[in-house]
Amino acid sequence: MKRLHSFILKSFLGPLAFTFFICMFVLLMQFLWRYIDEFVGKGLDWTIIAEFLFYVSATLVPMALPLAILLASIMTFGNMGENYELTALKAAGISLQRIMKPLIILIIFISLGAFYFSNVIMPIASLKTSTLLYDIKKQNPELILKEGIFTNDLPKFSVKVGKIDKNTGMLHDLLIYDHREGLGNTDVTVADSGTMVTSADKLTMNLTLYSGNIYQEVKQKPRDRDKNHPSRRIKFDEFKQNISLPGNDLKRTDENRFKNSYRMLNLGQLVNQEDSLNSIIEEEKNNFSKSLLVRHYFQKEPKNLLNDSIKSVLITEKIKDADSLFNKLNPSKKLTTISYALDKGRKARENIARKDNELSGQIKWLRKFTNEWHRKFTLPFACFIFFFIGAPLGAIIRKGGLGMPVIVSILFFIIYYIISMTAERFSKELVLEPVWGMWMSSLIVLPLGIILTYKATTDSTVFNIENYIDFFKKINPLKFFKKKNE
Repeated sequence: MKRLHSFILKSFLGPLAFTFFICMFVLLMQFLWRYIDEFVGKGLDWTIIAEFLFYVSATLVPMALPLAILLASIMTFGNMGENYELTALKAAGISLQRIMKPLIILIIFISLGAFYFSNVIMPIASLKTSTLLYDIKKQNPELILKEGIFTNDLPKFSVKVGKIDKNTGMLHDLLIYDHREGLGNTDVTVADSGTMVTSADKLTMNLTLYSGNIYQEVKQKPRDRDKNHPSRRIKFDEFKQNISLPGNDLKRTDENRFKNSYRMLNLGQLVNQEDSLNSIIEEEKNNFSKSLLVRHYFQKEPKNLLNDSIKSVLITEKIKDADSLFNKLNPSKKLTTISYALDKGRKARENIARKDNELSGQIKWLRKFTNEWHRKFTLPFACFIFFFIGAPLGAIIRKGGLGMPVIVSILFFIIYYIISMTAERFSKELVLEPVWGMWMSSLIVLPLGIILTYKATTDSTVFNIENYIDFFKKINPLKFFKKKNE
C-alpha cells in the first residue's frame, strides 16, 4: 500500500504544481491587462515591477488554488482510468475510497495551509499590493513627445511638436505653454526648432530653443480675465532654460493609510472592527431616535401659540385627551393645527429617509467586513469540495491530459464563480445574510461532489460519457432514410 500511496501522490502533485502555475499565469496576465495603462511610460525600475507582480500573485492564490486542485484531480484520476489502472486496482479489491485516502489527507493539509494563507499572508499581500498600486498611479510619467499632439507629461507645461527628427533628436515647430504661474495661457513660447535633454540624475530638463518668440501677458490676479493687461514679446535666436522634474524615484506611501480596509485584516481584527462599527451604528440609531422624539413627537409649543381660551379649557375641564382638546378648537384653529402637524410630519419623514440612507451605507460597509470574515473559511472549504468533484469525475470520464479535463474544470469553476459572485453581491446589497451570501456557492456545489463520489464508488454508468457517445453513434439518420426509401 505504501508504494500505491506514493504512486498516487506523485501522480497528483505533478499536475497540481503544473496547473497551479498555469492558473496563476493566466490570472496574472488578466490583471496586467486591466492595469497596463498605469505602468506604461512611468519609467519604473524592474525591481518595482517584480515586487508588484509578487504581491499580486499572492492575492490571486484564492482563485488559482481551487481551480488547480479541480483540474489536477480530474487529470490524475482521468489518466488512471484511461490507462485502466483504476480498473486493475478495483479488481484487486481496492476501493476508490482507499485509492483516494492519501490524496484526502494531502487535501486536508492543503486546506489548512490555505486557511493560514487566507488569514495571515493574504491581508499583508493585499496591503502591499494596494499601497504599491496607489504609488504607481501617482508616479509622474516620462516625457513622451508625439508629432502634432499636445503633451502634458512635463509638470506645469504643455508642449506641442510639429516634427521630430529621429536621427538627430531635433524638434521642429515647437509650441510651449508655461503654466507655472497658474494664471492660464499667459506665457507662450513659439520656436522654429529646439532640443530637450534630461540630466543624468533625471531631475532637470535642459531646454534649448532656436529662432523664436516668447509672448507674455502680465496678469495680477486669475479672476481678471476680462480686463486688458500689458503684454510683451521677446524675440530670441537661442534660448536656454532648465526645468525642474519631479524625478522618477517611486515615492512610497505610508501603509497605515490602507491598513484598516477589510481586505487587510485577519480574523481577530475583522471581529474587532465589526464590533466597533456595530457600536457606532447602534449609538447613531439611539441618538437619532431620541432626537426624533424630542423634535417631532414630544414638543413644547411657544407661549404665544397657547392662548387664554385653551388655557381656560385645560384648567377648568382638565382635558387630557388630545382628540377632545382638538374638538374644542374653532375651525380656523383646527386648520392651523392640522397644517402645523403635517409640516412637522413631512420634516420627520425627510429626516428619517435621510438617516436611513446614511445607516444603509454604514451597514453595507460593515457587511464587507462580515463577508471578508466568512471568506477566510470559504477558500479552504472550496479546495476540499473541488477535490471531491474532480477525483470522482476523473474516474467517471476516464480521460486524461489537457483536453476534456480542462473543459470540464473550467465549466465547473465558472458555475461556482458565477454563483459565488452573485450571492456575494446580494449580501453586499443587504438582500441576503452574509452567511448565505458567502456560502451559497459551496452549499450548491457540495451535493454535486457527494453524488459524484457515490456514483464513482458504485461504478454507475449514468455519468459515463462513453455510453452516451455510443448511443448517438447508433442513431444513424442515413440508415433511417435508406429503409424508408426501400
